Amino acid sequence: MVLTLYHFPPSFPSRAALLVARAVGVDVTVKNLNLFEKEQLNPEFTKINPQHTIPTLTDDEFVIWDSHAIASYLVRSYAADDSLYPQDPKQKAIVDQRLYFDAGTLFPTIRGIFFPVITLGKTTVDEDQKASVQEALSFLDKFLEGGSWVAGNKMTIADFACVASVSSIVGLGLDITAHKNVTAWLARCRSEMPYYEEVNESGAEQMRKAFLSRLQGNKI
Repeated sequence: MVLTLYHFPPSFPSRAALLVARAVGVDVTVKNLNLFEKEQLNPEFTKINPQHTIPTLTDDEFVIWDSHAIASYLVRSYAADDSLYPQDPKQKAIVDQRLYFDAGTLFPTIRGIFFPVITLGKTTVDEDQKASVQEALSFLDKFLEGGSWVAGNKMTIADFACVASVSSIVGLGLDITAHKNVTAWLARCRSEMPYYEEVNESGAEQMRKAFLSRLQGNKI
């Protein structure tokens, strides 16, 4: 097997996929593509992924993209057990729901703050967009009332997905102290999640610098 992850460190979905790979312990070659320079549009890469999205994983001839799909594939294919993505139908359903929450609610609202500034040249962040993020965080806070982790009392791939999103917006200085469960969970991720600082913090810092350098007043 030869696994290659096409990666862009500032991208929070890309960081989530790499966090899972590191947690699983699989040997993966990381190839960085600079989305700021539109390297994902290189013909060599679009042949691999016609959607030209990051992250993308190749496993010999097999290709998969979307960070959530990559995460579940890595656990099913290479993890020593199913603790990060349970086989039990009910436990798996909860993890899946949290993954869909990240894909459909949490990530899009946070991306809605980054994308206009990074890509479209805006220099301010709309208040309604910040309110949308706070609402998404309030949902996450409710999920965390029942356990230490996003999908219960054990760390799962849903935590990797959500923490990559949440840590990115917190790095900009958004106040999340109203969400006490999220605040405690984020601290837990920082202290207990494998390779958190190496994979997530460095990439989040790159995104923070790129974002704030384009923002009027250099603050959200």
